[in-house]
Amino acid sequence: MENVLIIDDSMLQAAQLRSIIKDDYDVTIVETAEDGLEYANTGNYSLILLDVIMPGMDGFMLLKKLQEEDVTRHIPVILITSLADIQNEQRGLMLGAVDYITKPFHPLIVKARVNTHIKLYQYRKQIEHQSTTDQLTGVANRRRHDRYSAVKWQEATRLQVPFSICMFDIDNFKMYNDTFGHPAGDKVIAEVAKTASSYLRRSTDFFARYGGEEFVAFMMGNDAESAFSHLIKIRREVEALHIQHNPSVSQWVTISVGGVTVVPQMADSYDTYLKIADTMLYDAKRFGRNQVVWAAEGMKQLLEK
Repeated sequence: MENVLIIDDSMLQAAQLRSIIKDDYDVTIVETAEDGLEYANTGNYSLILLDVIMPGMDGFMLLKKLQEEDVTRHIPVILITSLADIQNEQRGLMLGAVDYITKPFHPLIVKARVNTHIKLYQYRKQIEHQSTTDQLTGVANRRRHDRYSAVKWQEATRLQVPFSICMFDIDNFKMYNDTFGHPAGDKVIAEVAKTASSYLRRSTDFFARYGGEEFVAFMMGNDAESAFSHLIKIRREVEALHIQHNPSVSQWVTISVGGVTVVPQMADSYDTYLKIADTMLYDAKRFGRNQVVWAAEGMKQLLEK
């Protein structure tokens, strides 16, 4: 069931709205714009019903803030108002509202507009998912990584929690393709992605195919040692698949991993640390492949072998 957030300082009005749509949706009610912004930032809502007239921060101000946040700008907002004049309607639509519902409420109109915008939201989500999913592996693609990493980096900066980035790829993959053919190579990429993603399932984890046989992942909350250990586990699980490689280079298909952990500051850039993770990956290959190399605090290297 889809979730709807009602932001309204009038509990009577909010209860009326809830009674109209509660049979079709899970409804949460908050009384202030500040609480509404906090709840909306969880990203768990398919629609927001927002009263325009509220004390302090009014609906227009809150709508502007919602449109400025990466997490909330995609959530459709219907404004609830008795200001049935063209200027205010235009102002709301210019700020990003998708529709208006005027008071007093007509239940059939409320239901119809809520249903319409939630269906549109679901359709957009489906299209977005298809465009940000790697077709071969079913995991996120680079496009989704580029968008989502910016959101989570900002969150880690705000919360001041450790953020770990790693890159890895399949060792001697060109040799594998030359030996067994590209269809077999595609199966290997899919198996590696399936194995790695099974160990990166927390809400604070993210995993994507970056391109070719290369993957990228990040984790929030882990210190350098625990992130390093977790990727060693993933590396070992890939090797334990016992996918035969060309014996001139390796008995089994393996991966090399490079990573870095940092508590990001306002002046720090995600791309800078992504490049550091890539440098650690280069070192893992330079040191003999099939291993994890990590940059901890002060760029101290943690070496698996």
